[in-house]
Amino acid sequence: MNNPILPGSYPDPSVCRVGDDYYLVTSTFEWFPGVPIFHSRDLVNWRQLGHVLDRPSQLELDGIRPSGGIYAPTIRHHDGVFYMITTLVDGQVTEGNFVVTATDPAGPWSDPHWLPEAEGFDPSLFFDDDGRVWVTGTRPAKPLEYEGQTEIWLRELDLATMALTGPEHVIWGGALRGAIWSEGPHLYKVDGLYYLLTAEGGTAHDHAVVVARSDRIAGPYTGNPRNPVLTHRHLGRDHPIVGTGHADLVRTPPGEWWMVLLAMRPHDGYTLNLGRETFLAPVRWEDGWPVVPAVPPALTPPALPEHRWPAEPACDHFDSVRLAHCWNHLRTPREPYWSLTDRPGHLRLRLRPESLTDLASPSFVARRLRHRDFAAFTVVDFTPDGPGQCAGLALVQNHDHLILLVTAGDEVRVVRREGGVEEVLAAEPARPGRLYLGVEAHGQEYRMRCAAEAGEWRPLGDVVDGRVLCMAATGGFTGAYVGMYASSNGTASAAVADFDWFEYAGLSPSAPAFSGRRLGGSASLR
Repeated sequence: MNNPILPGSYPDPSVCRVGDDYYLVTSTFEWFPGVPIFHSRDLVNWRQLGHVLDRPSQLELDGIRPSGGIYAPTIRHHDGVFYMITTLVDGQVTEGNFVVTATDPAGPWSDPHWLPEAEGFDPSLFFDDDGRVWVTGTRPAKPLEYEGQTEIWLRELDLATMALTGPEHVIWGGALRGAIWSEGPHLYKVDGLYYLLTAEGGTAHDHAVVVARSDRIAGPYTGNPRNPVLTHRHLGRDHPIVGTGHADLVRTPPGEWWMVLLAMRPHDGYTLNLGRETFLAPVRWEDGWPVVPAVPPALTPPALPEHRWPAEPACDHFDSVRLAHCWNHLRTPREPYWSLTDRPGHLRLRLRPESLTDLASPSFVARRLRHRDFAAFTVVDFTPDGPGQCAGLALVQNHDHLILLVTAGDEVRVVRREGGVEEVLAAEPARPGRLYLGVEAHGQEYRMRCAAEAGEWRPLGDVVDGRVLCMAATGGFTGAYVGMYASSNGTASAAVADFDWFEYAGLSPSAPAFSGRRLGGSASLR
């Protein structure tokens, strides 16, 4: 099997097992819906069931800064109920830690049960075998002696009232002297001992996984003398997998232990366009401690029957009445700016004043980049009803770092925005109506294409430097997204942009340059 098991911006994974089934969730930050939930039978092949937070009443992301929003969810199952606990960071309407529940992992999930007494972020749940339920979380250390110093706290949760109860215990402050960002705690009980698994070192190159144990849940906890149990920081920046950390453990019915974790795949000079991804690693036990090897790009899969799911089509023809699970919005959409029924077989986006450069929810339907080398194509039918309007393709890291391939009706252009400064890299005349648009990436060389008619593809401008989409360059926590975009850029408009289809596919690094055809659709554009 190959790592990652979930390529693209799927960080902070958490996993639980129910019988022979495994369920996994990840962070989503400023993107809506929040917290995708995946299902597997073999820990290798995953299908998305939907999202835990798919209603505005559950997730208010209005005005959220880039890389604010939903941090580090934990999923657990107990007595027929699924629980997901997470943090809404820097919310403008609401913020803090909360729990939602469901009896079916595909939903519906409840509205949030807020935990106002729970400080900090990265909460987790632990169901002890004596019937008690505990919450752990991360917050700045008290007193704070240096930047990045955190502590792990523990407190009991009353499931009947969904409120914290009883005394609070500070149980951990990091494995190494001067440790920073001890976070992402999870508790387990193995052979009568309590094990605390945390991340440490910050979610970048120095990321690590550490473990401590105690014979009492409230501690004291003793760190593994061989901590960290997993890190790649000593392997160098040229290693194919870096930043390993923020892990969760699961045990299979045959008794194997496995770890899901986040890591990154740098390329072309330590660029990280894909963000933090979900990986899988084997775990064995030695002297009462978990032992984890360096995470390889390929490894022997778990000793479970292989269970593949039907492959998702590369091309979305927008024939459904609901968007597929792969599609996302920036922040909480407060109005239905998209439609799959106004013009059947098309995704219609209404032009609105909001743009991608605003901390708003613009008319933008996007999916994660999941490959270093990829191609994305669409065709848009657009006639503006005023100046300054545009529609087309957008590749987005955040509001100040993006690439646009858009038509303004009389012109098609390529725009690169870096550090909040926009530059038109290429432009040429176009006519209103139907226009084919495409981007092909090989490493950090992004080539833009357009065509007025099928079979008339032509390059638009020179190669665009894709490093503008690198997570590390912005200091953020998310990978890049690509999707369909329309905006009237500050003015009212009644115009719409209709997208007939959208196709995305990974490419082999040795694949030839742009072939001039849709990669998986039924029609050729040669």
